Amino acid sequence: MRILSPAISQLARLRMGRIEYFMQYPLQVQQQVFQSLISAAQYTEFGKQYNFSSIYKIEEFKQRVPVHNYDSIKPYIQRVMEGQQNVLWNTPIKWFAKSSGTTADKSKFIPVSVESLDECHYRSGRDVLSLYYNNFPDSDLLTGKSLVIGGSHQVNKLSTDSDSYYGDLSAVMLQNMPFYGNMIRTPDLSIALMDEWEEKIERMANAVIHENVTSIAGVPTWTLVLIKRIFELTGTDNLADVWPNLELYMHGGVSFTPYREQFKKLIRKPDMYYQETYNASEGFFAAQDIIGQEGLLLFLNHGIFYEFMPMEEYGKEYPRTLQLQDVELGKNYAIIISTNGGLWRYLVGDTIQFVSLAPYRIRVSGRTKSFINAFGEELIVENSDKAIAHACDVTGAIVNDYTAAPIYFSDAGNGGHEWLVEFDVMPGNVEQFVEVLDKTLQSINSDYEAKRHKDIALRMPVMHVLPNGTFCEWLKSKGKLGGQHKVPRLNNERNYVEEILRFSQTANL
Repeated sequence: MRILSPAISQLARLRMGRIEYFMQYPLQVQQQVFQSLISAAQYTEFGKQYNFSSIYKIEEFKQRVPVHNYDSIKPYIQRVMEGQQNVLWNTPIKWFAKSSGTTADKSKFIPVSVESLDECHYRSGRDVLSLYYNNFPDSDLLTGKSLVIGGSHQVNKLSTDSDSYYGDLSAVMLQNMPFYGNMIRTPDLSIALMDEWEEKIERMANAVIHENVTSIAGVPTWTLVLIKRIFELTGTDNLADVWPNLELYMHGGVSFTPYREQFKKLIRKPDMYYQETYNASEGFFAAQDIIGQEGLLLFLNHGIFYEFMPMEEYGKEYPRTLQLQDVELGKNYAIIISTNGGLWRYLVGDTIQFVSLAPYRIRVSGRTKSFINAFGEELIVENSDKAIAHACDVTGAIVNDYTAAPIYFSDAGNGGHEWLVEFDVMPGNVEQFVEVLDKTLQSINSDYEAKRHKDIALRMPVMHVLPNGTFCEWLKSKGKLGGQHKVPRLNNERNYVEEILRFSQTANL
């Protein structure tokens, strides 16, 4: 690998010129992406329906094409899944990324074109490497292998007589990856594409402990499960003992804030770095360009045209959206994308905030449906993650996962929030943990603070400590163990909290 590494790392560094171009000329680059998408799709059925051939300005596009969620664009996708082509995009769609569903469907199937693979997902992967090498020019990252912890849906045919396939985005990417990509990753495809998660963890752990792993990529929750199994097999409690050349963990999918200290304890190595990415089935949107500094660089020349919806517009039939030149720092926006995979003005479901406007850097603040606002408290995941992390610091606890929902007003008393928390290390004092959690939320969210004043609208949070493994077993019972599946951190409705609490009381954990 040392022969191959210098060549690949040099290519990674050369890519920085293109990255710096869209950093310097973001508006022009997005205009070019917009025109390219409209031109490519003008003769598709969707393009003809909205007369793309006569659209020359972004405002015309926004006036003609409504904002779509998955449920509204699903009829088009269903036709493509049935074998029709040139519906949403002008090149054949043979692959679909399966992800967690909406309120109407258990799963979503996102069309994946050749262009979206090559110009978005794979290009973004190369750009993540380029950004890392730009931070650490003398890195030996590519002298070893990258441990990729993929999803739980292996590649399957849509039907017996179909020539189209579906799977987790990671499975689709691995199946189509260029040969050189497979040379620098582990484990073998036969393990990486397994869909039985428990067996997959076992086989993966046994397969990779003897590799020279220099980087890991995966969702924190499932990465921790794998690390703990590796510790059981090797008898160590420091991953640096297993892989002394390990230097990078690339994470995404959920906030890393509650997990950071836990990873530092499991990987005790001074030259260990953490790089956040923002990758979804719909596209690869951003990645951390300055290691150790808040903010993910928004990828602007990767086949995605962006719009940003102020959250006060969410739910309106004709919402107002903004382009890059109109956004403000620190304000919550829902992301809307048009892509070279055939998604048009598609509401991703994530909320972001800009932390820099030159260049454009973002942070993921939550989900459009992952918040608690039952009493006007406007509690978002970013708030809850910070509060959980601080409560852990103060009490010496380590949290595996959590979820929370409102307790509504009743004859028995006023409202509040009910928290289900699973600890890896219990706090010295659970009541202190709840108190610090509550005080931290008040300090970082003025709306929450106002509602908590003298317990007028919100009483002290109620917290249930769940047996270790509850969330994992609950996901397993739902057929959602592994991959990108996760328990919603916050929910404005009580269904998740009530169901998981019942499960914890009846399951043999």
